Parts: sequence; structure tokens; C-alpha cells
Amino acid sequence: MNVLLVGGSGLVGTFITPYLQRQHTVRVLDVKPPQHDVDYVEGSITDPEALRRGLDGMDSFITVVMKGGQGGFTRDHTVELAVDNYQVNCLGLHVLLLTAHEMGIRCGIHTGTMSAHNRNRTWYPSEDSVPLDGPNVYGLTKALSEQICQYFVREFQMNLAVFRITGPSTRERYLERRRAEPVLGVVPTDEEDLANAYLAGLEFVQGGGGRFDAFFIAGDENSEQVNISSARALLGWEPKAHLLLS
Repeated sequence: MNVLLVGGSGLVGTFITPYLQRQHTVRVLDVKPPQHDVDYVEGSITDPEALRRGLDGMDSFITVVMKGGQGGFTRDHTVELAVDNYQVNCLGLHVLLLTAHEMGIRCGIHTGTMSAHNRNRTWYPSEDSVPLDGPNVYGLTKALSEQICQYFVREFQMNLAVFRITGPSTRERYLERRRAEPVLGVVPTDEEDLANAYLAGLEFVQGGGGRFDAFFIAGDENSEQVNISSARALLGWEPKAHLLLS
């Protein structure tokens, strides 16, 4: 499959690119070059022409672009953060989905965040039951981005999955965080586990149309804080990096 990784030069994109390349042909669209040897289109998610170049010949896409992450604990933000977040997380996503639709590309994965929720919780029972009540503009715009995905599913029959990820970490950082004292609201997710979720998601969104699903993707193998049963049931995915701790 030919997959466009939008924002692929950032943190999450850099983690997952080598794993995706084992099964798919990957192209990165970003304002800065990627670290890996991969087809690259320079440009922003808000630029329709760059998106057309990036999406040309692609079968699917993954968004891993974000602006102004703030976590899920504080509501303080600036005008600059508000403008940046709305431009990238909302306007940019809308332009991407509309361009993909016009080019006949009907399926993809949008990377959301657990910060779409207020993180002062000890338990996240399901994707549908936890309010999208993130207190800051980053969480707000990422929650709005899910509504944009739902709009394109409803009106244009696209197949879209949203991954509400948490604590993306390199293998070294993951093991370090797991061995440390737990922090409320912070669940690390290993790079390979995260990449495997995207690989499963790419298969899940193929075929048909008009389906939207949101998934908690977290390195919480026992669902002690985050219930990952939907990802297990529908994607066939579960984290495995914890086995390295034994």
C-alpha cells in the first residue's frame, strides 16, 4: 500500500516510519525533511498544492501532525497558540480530507490525543463514554478535529479512524518510564507497539465507506487506566513491549 504520512518528520512520524516501511511504501509530507530515507514532499498540511503532490499515487494516509501540544492538565494558552492549533489541527485537517476526497482517496487514520480529555482522571472506560473535555486549546482543537473526521465520514462516505494516543516513547524511554514511579494520567506507549497499531489501522479502514471509529491506543496492557478493549476487538492490536520488563 502507498501511504502518505502527514507530519512524518515529527516525533511520532519518526518513531513509526521504519516499521511502516516494512509493509508499505511510505511518503512523508512535512515542512522539514524526515530523518529516514523515505520519499519526501516539502509542505504544510494547510497547503492544498503540497497536499496534492503528497497524495498523488497514494492509497491511504496517516496524520501525525500537531501544533502546540499542552498536555491535558492546564487551560492556559496564548493567542498565538490558539491560531496555530486551529490552523493545523482543524483547518489543515479539513483541507487534507477534502483534497483526499477529491483525489479519490477514501480512507485514512487521524492521530488524535488523550489530551482531548481532561487528564485528571484515573480511569478511561471507553472511547464513547469519556467526554472530550480537554481544558486547553490543544485538546479543544484535537476534539474538534474528530468532528471534522465525522463530517467527512457522514457527508463523503470516507472511512476514518482516530487514534487517541498517549505517551509516545522510544523503546529506551518507554522502558525508563515503565520502571519509574507511575504518574497519574501519563501512560507511555512504546514505539513498536504504536507502529503496530497504525499498521493494524491501515488494514481496518480499507474497503467500504462511511465508517468512523475512535480508539484508545495506550501501552496499558491490563487496562488499568485506559480501556483498550476496542483496539483489541476491532484492530486485533494490543501492546507487547511490557514483556521486555520481565
